[in-house]
Amino acid sequence: MGLLQQPPRFLFFTGKGGVGKTSLACASAIALADAGRRVLIVSTDPASNLDEMLGLPLKAKPQAVPGVRTLWALNIDPERAAEAYRDRVLAQMSERSTLEERRTVHEQLSGACTTEIAAFDEFVALLADPLPEYDHIVFDTAPTGHTLRLLSLPKAWSGFLEGNDRGASCLGPHSGLKMQEARFRAAMQALAAPERTRLVLVTRADASALKEAARTHHELQGLGLSHLWLAVNGRFMADPQGDAVAAALQCQQAQALADMPQALKLLPRDDLPLKPFDMVGLPALRALLQDDAPLPPTTQGALEPVHGTEDLCDLVDRLAQQDHALVMVMGKGGVGKTTVAAALAVALADRGKSVHLSTTDPAAHLTATLGAEVPGLQVDRIDPVLETERYIDKMMATRAAGLSAEQQALMLEDLRSPCTEEVAVFHAFSRTVAEARSAFVVLDTAPTGHTLLLMDATGAYHRQVVAGLPDNQRHHFKTPLTRLQDAAYTHIVLVTLPETTPVSEAAALQEDLRRAQIEPSAWVVNRSLLASGSRHPMLLQRLAGERAQLLRVSTRLAAHTHVIAWQATPPVGVAALRGLTAKER
Repeated sequence: MGLLQQPPRFLFFTGKGGVGKTSLACASAIALADAGRRVLIVSTDPASNLDEMLGLPLKAKPQAVPGVRTLWALNIDPERAAEAYRDRVLAQMSERSTLEERRTVHEQLSGACTTEIAAFDEFVALLADPLPEYDHIVFDTAPTGHTLRLLSLPKAWSGFLEGNDRGASCLGPHSGLKMQEARFRAAMQALAAPERTRLVLVTRADASALKEAARTHHELQGLGLSHLWLAVNGRFMADPQGDAVAAALQCQQAQALADMPQALKLLPRDDLPLKPFDMVGLPALRALLQDDAPLPPTTQGALEPVHGTEDLCDLVDRLAQQDHALVMVMGKGGVGKTTVAAALAVALADRGKSVHLSTTDPAAHLTATLGAEVPGLQVDRIDPVLETERYIDKMMATRAAGLSAEQQALMLEDLRSPCTEEVAVFHAFSRTVAEARSAFVVLDTAPTGHTLLLMDATGAYHRQVVAGLPDNQRHHFKTPLTRLQDAAYTHIVLVTLPETTPVSEAAALQEDLRRAQIEPSAWVVNRSLLASGSRHPMLLQRLAGERAQLLRVSTRLAAHTHVIAWQATPPVGVAALRGLTAKER
């Protein structure tokens, strides 16, 4: 494979969720280790499934991977990283600091943006500090929107800290942050140097995935990162053998690649074939890149339909029994959350409901998915840049009055810190949640890891507000968290694919939500080849595994399981979305 020819020290895999970044990152790390290199693979994804792929529990320190002699792996644990970060910042404070000042800083360091920046700080350490014991460090990143924010932080924080040594932000005293500036700059230099870092943009031969890859390419170039390699994963290269689904899949992929943006056509590229098995375990990961590797065991069991599943129209029927509600569509990146959210919103509007369709995903494109206006449906997005400017303007208008010009300048500089965006997005999210008191709000959320950070912010805000209330008011006051916990107000819809890893990640997200006393009301299993009716020999092996995952969801995980068949034509446009919720298809 070309991307592993003369590889630099750092290999960075990024791209839209669900395209196979973790699979390709793991397979590449294993191939390098099998060739005698000493390799460390690192996940920067808050919702990482690296441990499931490699078959061992990972920690924040490198763990040897059994079965691969010179491979080590670690997960950057955001919560543990945040605690260590708080300890470091507090240790940098002056010995003359009062207990109250230290408590104030600790409170400032308790938000979701601190968790993100703390994980980023560990990522920076791997780029900026020499680790001579490893020949290569392979980064498996979060889905695109989260990764772009991560990559922009070295540049953003370097600019913010330059000439700013007073005041404090939600990351602690600026004087303490100044000590990190050299490492931030070193990290950015490492990322921008092609002799040190290869950025691998992973995608699939799918029109939406390729469009997202082009957008990522453009934004990475804006950060000064232009040395990219394109990896097209999951290409169907077998003979269709007269199977209509197989032929349509092959044609759909070929057309998407022919029409992909010119910027991507100019990149060096590798195509990886669709395999008849899930990418879990060392045999499967080795077989992804090595044609002569022993194949993992596969089965072709009975392919009868899975009983107890429903169509998407059944979910619409249940939702439409109410006059208003919040419908939050969640899941791993790349599973089709935007499509499902748009289909639900259109169907509810068609039934005469007032519907607001919005997204918290910086990489989502609702308007492109819809393609036309629908009566009764309002569509917008929570734009992080716009919301940040609104938040800054509001803070300056309400809190800067009476301050001197110098004090106002310091306050504005503090508000220009990168973590202000997290606060601003949370406030916009809270306003959107409240709208469901009188209408349907369908919210297409960001990929799992970023959504969990938003949930953390929701919980932190709830605790902060309730702590300041008299005892007799605490059980009656409504915060975004109490609305999310109210099953009559909020319906959580988890979207997944019928594959081992996406189902496991959705199950982990469900457990995280349950710990916050939020109960998902339905699962949607998207792009089911089993439901499509294909009997192609190569696809049959995948169908047996798919059926096992459908049984897992319907019998062990979900209160209601809704299945959407794989579509020969991607469901883009209002007519196609209506087809997903039609009563007879």
